[in-house]
Amino acid sequence: MVSPLHPIVRGLGQRFHHEAFSYYDRLTPVLQFVNAHISKPISLDTAAKVACLERKYFSAFFHSKVGLTFTEWIRILRVERGMELMRAHDDSILRIAFAAGFRDVRTFERAFKRYVGVSPTAYRSSVRPEHDGRRELHD
Repeated sequence: MVSPLHPIVRGLGQRFHHEAFSYYDRLTPVLQFVNAHISKPISLDTAAKVACLERKYFSAFFHSKVGLTFTEWIRILRVERGMELMRAHDDSILRIAFAAGFRDVRTFERAFKRYVGVSPTAYRSSVRPEHDGRRELHD
């Protein structure tokens, strides 16, 4: 689920129309499916099937109602998940990236920087000061 955001990134969750998921019956099960499977690969085809729509129509419908492409929405949710994990756990950035659903740490770092404005390491230091200055050990 989308959670309250750290002050650094208050606008992250406002990049899309949350109300679309409760207003449009086809999108509600997509949100539920994605929340349950965020750490696993989720394709546009799978989401279209969950919505009981043809892939191309689902893509256009999703973009028009939510305000983002499906892929960008998933990326934002995964960044938010990474933020939640960093606030709650002492895992490495690599483990957090994988647990949030990213397939590699570089993609996570680029997406995090794009949407949050700081690196995952800088964000974690702001929410878990005990990490500040500690060398990151990659698994």
